[in-house]
Amino acid sequence: MTGTLISLISIIVGIVAAHTFANFKKKYTFGFIGNTVIGVFGSILLIKSFGRLGFTPWSIMNNGDFDGFRLMINILVSALGGILGLIIGKWMVQKINRKA
Repeated sequence: MTGTLISLISIIVGIVAAHTFANFKKKYTFGFIGNTVIGVFGSILLIKSFGRLGFTPWSIMNNGDFDGFRLMINILVSALGGILGLIIGKWMVQKINRKA
């Protein structure tokens, strides 16, 4: 498993988490394309921010030695990024559309 494959898995997990959360909480949905885009960018943003603590895909590989605990943390943070992306996106849309 390479660092690039781990990055792709993280992005896919973010997309799936965003779609799943939007399916259960209908008020947070942005449609299929919107949920996908928000899942991608939310996942990437949180993974990049959290990756500074040592959970990047390349530190998961650790010179060819696989670290499963770091991968689970990476996947969990990626899913959380997709969900938080939807919540923050809906909050921003409500703030913009509020009548003054």
